[in-house]
Amino acid sequence: MSKSALGRGLGALLSGGGTKPAPAEPQPAAPAVAPGTTVQRVPVSRIQPSPLQPRKDFTPESLAELAESIRQQGIVQPLIVRVVAGNFELIAGERRWRAAQLAGLTEVPVVERTATDLEVLELALIENLQRENLNPIEEAVGYTQLGTQFSLTQDEIATRVGRSRASVANALRLLKLPAVAQTAVRDDRLSVGHAKVLLGIADPRSQLTAFDRVLADRLSVRQTEELAARLVAPQTAPKPSSTAPIPAGRDMFVVDVENRLRERFAAKVGLRYRAGRGSVEIRFANDDELNRVLDLMGVTID
Repeated sequence: MSKSALGRGLGALLSGGGTKPAPAEPQPAAPAVAPGTTVQRVPVSRIQPSPLQPRKDFTPESLAELAESIRQQGIVQPLIVRVVAGNFELIAGERRWRAAQLAGLTEVPVVERTATDLEVLELALIENLQRENLNPIEEAVGYTQLGTQFSLTQDEIATRVGRSRASVANALRLLKLPAVAQTAVRDDRLSVGHAKVLLGIADPRSQLTAFDRVLADRLSVRQTEELAARLVAPQTAPKPSSTAPIPAGRDMFVVDVENRLRERFAAKVGLRYRAGRGSVEIRFANDDELNRVLDLMGVTID
């Protein structure tokens, strides 16, 4: 299977050659497939989910709704499978397979294809990303699989799934969160915006403290930024004593603004000002610090 075929998604897998079999038992709706595609009906018991499927969360409510639709209309889109050890392993359609069992079906329509492990994972990611089925942690885990299991770089991953490298990198950063925070993102109790702010807190204990506060007090992203700045500031840029002498030749106003900027960004900040002109320099030691500063400034890199 070619890379370009994967890029076209599920349609590429449904457009293979072959001769249509004789019609099976009547169904409420005929499977929607490309002309010439071979569709066969197989027992649901012979189908198994793929261990490469990045999607792990299937909400009972959505499955129940799909099961009811299947009872009324049948399975409109056949499942895509490959043969593994004499059984059928899902390439695409696990949600339909689960819902079909809830609906009481004993057989489902499938299209059989040949695909490598890499192609299966790529296709599963592409399909789920296109349909926005993955939560942010599942997406990050899928990218990690491509990187570790198939030795792909972030640039290669981005190209294969149709994302920018920055999007892939930002997704992977979520896996640096504590396990409890990752679970909260997965369950939609913590937004990605909140998570980015938490990632800017280097100290694990402070990070967990901030996480607990965010959930307990239902802080907004802006409030979380302010909390993070207060937690980080003592570690990176202690507030000067109000009695500390101002360096010779420096304007008190400039020093005050510089100190305020240091508190805001929890980083080393240099302010140069003269007669209404000047510059602001914000220093960072690593990518995480840069990302935290950009988040505080409301700058998103896609």
